[in-house]
Amino acid sequence: MSADPPSDGAESGPTEEASDGPDDEEWETLVSDARGDGRGSVETDESSSRHDRVTVHPTPGPRNSLWGWTGVVSPLRVAVNYAVIVVARHSPSLRLKNWLFRRLGMTVGRGVTFALESTPDVFWPELITVGDDAIVGYDVTILCHEFLFEEYRTGEVEIGERAMIGAGAVILPGVRIGADARVGANSVVTRDVPPGASVAGIPAEPIDEA
Repeated sequence: MSADPPSDGAESGPTEEASDGPDDEEWETLVSDARGDGRGSVETDESSSRHDRVTVHPTPGPRNSLWGWTGVVSPLRVAVNYAVIVVARHSPSLRLKNWLFRRLGMTVGRGVTFALESTPDVFWPELITVGDDAIVGYDVTILCHEFLFEEYRTGEVEIGERAMIGAGAVILPGVRIGADARVGANSVVTRDVPPGASVAGIPAEPIDEA
């Protein structure tokens, strides 16, 4: 590993409670009202759901799926990921953070800002994409896995250009956050956030900033 990171250029858990948030029709209405800019409604068909982009891996047996994690991902790989993430979380250098995260396989665009303590997935960081000039706030957690009782799930997380993720937010596997979207502090993002929308809460729901 080089001692000096290159310039900042792009290179080639928790689960939500069912029915806690709005259904798809209510979500479309809420987002349209919150944006209030005439950009149209949100796609609410099945292809827009994070669950359709999450891969389910059955793990039959007497114990929960986390007990078998060493059989699905290399312990050495996880140890390296963890060590690199710890360094990046505490580094004040934004360029060093981006360089280290790219070494883990993450797709990190130009000018991305990872604040102190922000934490990508330790098992599958390569499933994370962050677009140009996005801001990932203090103590944000980006999850690409969910270990459950009889299965585990993996899914890509995409954060669009110039999106802003508030401090302490948690993003679940399979979620897509559009360009210029805003996620409030301490929110739990359980479904896609359309471009330009603002969401907040547990689970995160559209809000009107006017």
